[in-house]
Amino acid sequence: MIIPQTTTTPTLFSHARLACLCCPPASISESAAARRVPARKVSSKKSGASKAKSPAKPRQSAPSPRRIDVHHHIVPPVYAKSVGPDRAFLSSWSPAMALEDMDRGGTQTAVTCIYAGGALAGHPDAGGIARECNEYAQRMGEDHPGRFGFFATLPMPDVEASLREVEYALDVLHADGIYLQTSYGNRWLGDESFAPLWAELDRRKAVVFTHPHAPDCCAGILPGIPPAVIEYPADTTRTIASLVFSGTATRCPGVRFIFSHAGGTMPFLIERFTRLAARPDMAARLPKGILPELKRFYYELAQAAHPMAVDSLRQLVPVSQILFGTDYPYRTTADIAKGVGRCGFSAAELDRVNRGNALRLFPRLNSAKRST
Repeated sequence: MIIPQTTTTPTLFSHARLACLCCPPASISESAAARRVPARKVSSKKSGASKAKSPAKPRQSAPSPRRIDVHHHIVPPVYAKSVGPDRAFLSSWSPAMALEDMDRGGTQTAVTCIYAGGALAGHPDAGGIARECNEYAQRMGEDHPGRFGFFATLPMPDVEASLREVEYALDVLHADGIYLQTSYGNRWLGDESFAPLWAELDRRKAVVFTHPHAPDCCAGILPGIPPAVIEYPADTTRTIASLVFSGTATRCPGVRFIFSHAGGTMPFLIERFTRLAARPDMAARLPKGILPELKRFYYELAQAAHPMAVDSLRQLVPVSQILFGTDYPYRTTADIAKGVGRCGFSAAELDRVNRGNALRLFPRLNSAKRST
């Protein structure tokens, strides 16, 4: 048996209140804090580029893989202020820190989303906050050409307000796609109440990135076990099941879904999915069967960049459906890239995972140039 080699590369944050696998242990907080100070000095495109080209980094002598990171969190100030630091989790984030990590690890462009979007769901001004978050993300892209795209935040589960934000985000801000939580309360994404949103996203052939959290049903059920260990991948699996078995995915062939963390536990549970799909009532909702639906989805590798998870995923989908993602700032670009490199991809396959597959979803990024 091959045991994946997990690393504990320090990330930029070590909050005891965010007890999950994504964060570094408290023992490295001093080194993380030490890195924060110089990172804040990277305040311009010129200084960021200069650091990337520094001869002091011999690993930069090789051609950059110019990765596209499709799982990269940001914390717009309005979001942190509105939901509170305990719910936004990240109190010390900046675009300069993100760029420093991207340059160190070989990422050219990050397609961003907010973290802990579920914290927005119950806010009385969810629509206003979502709008400001999206405008902030769009300005980041303007301030750092070629470095940032974004998935637009929606004020879910308010479908009418979300439809208005879809129109503004895609038509005015030119967002690269839409960001959704895997569940809202105890409703997963195939819930019939969300049907008008899916109809519009299908009409637009939108890219939809989903991110898990601990749903109301299952938060804190195992004392001492952070939700990211079990509930995050489980909730991704729940929402895939909800979308497929409700018939939503079949009715929305134009939507291009991206699921986090290599699809959660779904690849491992595939036999249970296929057996359920063969039941007459389910088969009626899946005229082409379940496997064509699962195989057309995209899956990114954040928190799953090791052979056990990737081998299972590759048994289900071709390399064309696998994307690079980091879950920054909870994992670093270099850390995830090292893990992906150990997963048995050929050089040509690695190019596709790092960049080529994402360009099919985001062709505008093909012309993106590194800031100078």
